[in-house]
Amino acid sequence: MKKLLLVKYAEVHLKGQNRPFFLRLLTKNIKEAARPFGAGVRLHDSRILVSGYDDEEACVDAIRRVFGVHAVSPAVELDKADFDGLCVQAQAMMAHLEGSFKVIARRSDKLYPMDSPQIAAEVGGYVSSHTPKLTVDVHSPQHVLQVEIRDQALLYVENFPGNGGLPTGSSGKAMLLLSGGIDSPVAGYRIARRGVTLSAAYFHSFPYTGEPVKDKVLTLARLLSRYCGSLRVYVVPFTEIQQSIHQQCPDDYTTLIMRRNMMRIAEKLAQKEKALALITGESIGQVASQTLEALSCTDAVVSMPVFRPLIGTDKLEIIQEAVRIGTYETSVLPYEDCCTVFTPRHPVTHPKLKQAEYAERPLLEENLLEQMIQRAVDGVEIIDVRP
Repeated sequence: MKKLLLVKYAEVHLKGQNRPFFLRLLTKNIKEAARPFGAGVRLHDSRILVSGYDDEEACVDAIRRVFGVHAVSPAVELDKADFDGLCVQAQAMMAHLEGSFKVIARRSDKLYPMDSPQIAAEVGGYVSSHTPKLTVDVHSPQHVLQVEIRDQALLYVENFPGNGGLPTGSSGKAMLLLSGGIDSPVAGYRIARRGVTLSAAYFHSFPYTGEPVKDKVLTLARLLSRYCGSLRVYVVPFTEIQQSIHQQCPDDYTTLIMRRNMMRIAEKLAQKEKALALITGESIGQVASQTLEALSCTDAVVSMPVFRPLIGTDKLEIIQEAVRIGTYETSVLPYEDCCTVFTPRHPVTHPKLKQAEYAERPLLEENLLEQMIQRAVDGVEIIDVRP
């Protein structure tokens, strides 16, 4: 008998002729997640098997976060020729349970002397006769014992749900505008779940925002990396641009102009990363800079797509997801980011593009804005974050 983890996948099944590519990538990502636990990972007969781990619970938790994983099941591997031993092991796995159960058997080895219904009936009968606290219920059981007959026999009872989605790295790259708030980490999580590799841009306005804010953002990046693997964070020096906007532009347009310049810088960094899109945590109407008119003015300064996975989501839903993925407690730490610096009392809520461009005009004289943007890009600090 050998203990192992059986990793299940769902959407990858639908990939047809491309399935081998997705499976190799998923297996690679699981290896990265399981490495700290000394585990070995192998892809065999359309199953991903993990063995040799030193901490089962922690290893399960790490693997089930990996995008593309549907569920993880602690299992035992047995010699399929020893059917009596298989029944004994099945009973041992069910002995601590009470209530109703059934057995589901799958037989991929068509030369095996019993078919799937026979295996289920024989194993179920043995378990029922040797475990008085369990009764058979094939319709609505409280517990399900799974038996798979492949090169060996696999037995398992528990299923720990994973995050689903597609393996990280299967859908290109995108640049996340990562603040210290609740929304942007959730937005990054949602896009990464579709197989997108993330990089992140954080805009740092020292001395108005200090090291605690930067550490908070890097912690959020590290929490995201538990799901999507290593994450490169670009810390952008943004003070000069913010001060110039505050000093030279109309007060009610300063937040909008700040957002426009964040997008310009993020696009330049994305191009360096060969990323194909930008990601923000904006939701329609949540704040003044997130009205449809304001978002249109913001998008006008970039040419690549801008993904806003939270665009139709209300704040309570976003908070609930942040709690679920583990970023909420860090996001609500009381350290203000650059978006709160020089906030106008009455920001414009329904700007026209021509008005926004006119308000920004003082920065465009003598290429002032272009020079500041280039200094910000040249002055970035690059930090690679791992789980």
